[in-house]
Amino acid sequence: MVVEEAELSTFDLRYEGYRMRNPVLEGKLLLSITERGIEEPLEGIALKESRILLNGFKRFRCARKLKLETAPYTSLAADTASGIITLLRTSNNKRLGILEEARFIDDLRTIEGLSVADIAGALSRSKAWVSMRLGLLRELGDGVREKIFSGAFPIYPYMYTVRQFMRMNGVSKEDGEKFVTSVAGAGLSTREIEQLAHGYFRGPTWFRDEVHGGNFALLLEKLRRVPQSPEGVSDRERVLLKDLEIAGKYMQRVTTKSQDERLGTRAFCAQANLLVTGILSRIGAFTQALRSLDDRTRETQGDLPPSPRGDECT
Repeated sequence: MVVEEAELSTFDLRYEGYRMRNPVLEGKLLLSITERGIEEPLEGIALKESRILLNGFKRFRCARKLKLETAPYTSLAADTASGIITLLRTSNNKRLGILEEARFIDDLRTIEGLSVADIAGALSRSKAWVSMRLGLLRELGDGVREKIFSGAFPIYPYMYTVRQFMRMNGVSKEDGEKFVTSVAGAGLSTREIEQLAHGYFRGPTWFRDEVHGGNFALLLEKLRRVPQSPEGVSDRERVLLKDLEIAGKYMQRVTTKSQDERLGTRAFCAQANLLVTGILSRIGAFTQALRSLDDRTRETQGDLPPSPRGDECT
């Protein structure tokens, strides 16, 4: 591997947005470079007209802040596809995240024209490994992608909390994006984001409104008052709590799925109409029971906003 000193002005930064930012790590790196200089070379693609940077964007930005003119650099390949493949093959060492892998793989597929089988073979991976990353990238809306890659929203709570609600609990892509954009950049910990997500996707409308309004401290304080263990709850109460959780989950799923215009076969319509008629015949009593339970339980939490009392069914 040949390492040379390259002028910062010669680097093409087209892939900078493909790598996630982490202000905390970048701050530590800046201090390290101040004391010891850039110890690992930047990596990229050596084209005739420019050097396309693939790895080392944090080091590059630190060098700029320190007003350095050059940085150590090594070329991974002489063409874009080979350079990206080399980067992906060494991603375990370079700590490339799954979404970063997905963006580079998407370029190999759409810009470089490689098939899923070609990419899998070049990376010594399965086609399922490649397809999973392409599918994950398609799930991301533009707003969510920007917040995650800019470092405003941590990747962990998106992958293991927000995305799980979207996949398993019928949460729409739009609702997921609203949550991410509402809490992004607020300086919340991963744990706090996860707590807010559970209240946002499983709780009442007022909770969502408070999240949209940025009242995170108030909501987190309320969530801290909720016992995390089942102690103090009777078996009868525990059963009802579980039933309420299931009811809320399936209400959300039915609300989302029933709007699918592809549902329309004669067999589906006949069966769905029977089921819907039966549910509607009981929904008045169900709503009244929920309102009564809401009033009784709210007495012990006097600072909660009032529940909506509109006529849901007309």
